[in-house]
Amino acid sequence: MNKSDSERIAAQLEKKGYRPTQEIKQADLVVINVCSIRQSAVNRVYSKVKQLHSQNSKSKLVLTGCILAKDKKKLKDQVNEIWPIVDLKTKPKCQFPSQVFVPIMTGCNNFCSYCVVPYTRGQEYSRPAQKIIKEIKDFVKKGYKEITLLGQNVNSYQDQDGLSPGAIPLNFPNLLKTLDDIPGNFQIKFLTSHPKDMSDELIKIISQSKKISREIHLPVQSGDNQILKKMNRGYTINHYKKLIKKIRQQIPQVKISTDIIVGFPGETRNQFQKTVNLVKEIGFKQAYVSAYSPRPGTTAAKSRDNVSSNEKKRRKRIILDLVK
Repeated sequence: MNKSDSERIAAQLEKKGYRPTQEIKQADLVVINVCSIRQSAVNRVYSKVKQLHSQNSKSKLVLTGCILAKDKKKLKDQVNEIWPIVDLKTKPKCQFPSQVFVPIMTGCNNFCSYCVVPYTRGQEYSRPAQKIIKEIKDFVKKGYKEITLLGQNVNSYQDQDGLSPGAIPLNFPNLLKTLDDIPGNFQIKFLTSHPKDMSDELIKIISQSKKISREIHLPVQSGDNQILKKMNRGYTINHYKKLIKKIRQQIPQVKISTDIIVGFPGETRNQFQKTVNLVKEIGFKQAYVSAYSPRPGTTAAKSRDNVSSNEKKRRKRIILDLVK
């Protein structure tokens, strides 16, 4: 999502007459697109701001992206401006000749206890389907072969724009079906999905499609039900396993990847072992593993971060070794 936003910010700036440079000393304007998902990423922003000031004290320095209120207060006197991250209407300046990222929704209503997205991006907002479809048709005409649909919770997409009374909104499965019917030689990918919104309708649409990728990213986060409840994920491991089984039955060639958080507050070695067992059982094609990092303002931040840094690193290595 941040990469897509950066591409659209670059396109917007070029429309205003700016041109990119690889030399910081030559830059009149520097924009840092912030991600607050992990504290380590935010710490790098603080260091980067200081570094940029020392490299070019005359350039205008701007922050945008997912920024918590507390970080805005601390950084506002160190930068020239802080731009809100909103629905960027400018088409992106794509970095790859055949690949493009298309945001279809932003924000999140789930309030997972460890996540800051609802506080930095707000509640869910779905872009109008007509604009998405037109944008993708234009990209197909220009020869793009891989189109990735983006959203913090992409499969909760619901187009409410311009609906007449009583009309049924276009949901994510129907949007995918509409895009699959666009003429041309291209592939559709999407991320990130939430298990609670991976419906039978969506699985059926993917199984019947010609252009939708058979790669599905479905974050599980933990293999223990108590930890999932503390995370406010809204599903159980039994539900997740049944969902994976259903997906593989209807889409035999599917490749499933996931996200996992290790060292969540209170996670015991036995609870972590359940995550290890789940990874072995499911056989994920890939797993993005994060060591838990408390984020101010979230529910989980109120709990004691009682798993040591070394233990988090150990658990992370174990999971990563399983999906090599």
